[in-house]
Amino acid sequence: MSWAESLVRIADYEVETLQKRLAEIADRRRTCERVLAAQDHEKAQEAAHAREHAEAGLYHAGFLAGWKLRRAKAEADLRVLELEEAGARAALRDAFEAQKKYEKVLERMGASAARATARRESAALDELALRRRAR
Repeated sequence: MSWAESLVRIADYEVETLQKRLAEIADRRRTCERVLAAQDHEKAQEAAHAREHAEAGLYHAGFLAGWKLRRAKAEADLRVLELEEAGARAALRDAFEAQKKYEKVLERMGASAARATARRESAALDELALRRRAR
């Protein structure tokens, strides 16, 4: 195995690893978005319950204060995940570029080797033809 093939295999592995990492981050982001949606739904349900029952209305202000804290934490987590996802996408893009460079080098090496083989074969055939003519 040539050094270029080794580089391509390493680049393939790096791309696969980064793709898995990006998928994991995207899953965590979607989970965080579901948590935010669930919190919004819970807030709407609690507001409806507070409107229907007077005693629940007394506790609604405390619920809202807690909800705001939970919401702020979830939004902060979401922002962190979005930044992490952007970084992972940039790293994946760079890894793809490196992989393509290595693949092009390997392709050029193969084409160069094929041309060299063709030149040697052509020279051997030319020499064979000259020997036949010389006889």
